[in-house]
Amino acid sequence: MKIGELSRLTGVPTRMLRYYEEQDLLHPERADNGYRHYPESAVYRVQQIRGLLDSGLTTEIIRRILPFLDKPDEIHLHPQCLTPELDDLLTAEASRIQQRIDCLSRNRDAIHAYLAAVRQSAKAPTRA
Repeated sequence: MKIGELSRLTGVPTRMLRYYEEQDLLHPERADNGYRHYPESAVYRVQQIRGLLDSGLTTEIIRRILPFLDKPDEIHLHPQCLTPELDDLLTAEASRIQQRIDCLSRNRDAIHAYLAAVRQSAKAPTRA
């Protein structure tokens, strides 16, 4: 399929699909006219990439683990994939994600506290 159809099927803009190719995440074939041609399996691969990016992983990490993924919606790393270097990289990434989660949790709690205070204030009787 051409890049436009892959974009339509996945909801990922063509510009982003080209970026995935530049980052060595997608590997389309090239027709004689230079057009990219993607196999049907590219739909699932793009879904994998989107899911991993949405979870906060970098393209560097995705590029390292993508060859070892079995299904579009699951991560199954094979034992030979986890080198000491990749272990360190993933451990650091997990720590970075946890820091983001902690920050988001604090922000969520602050929003809830603000809403509770405003709502309580709105319920309080006004004094004349």
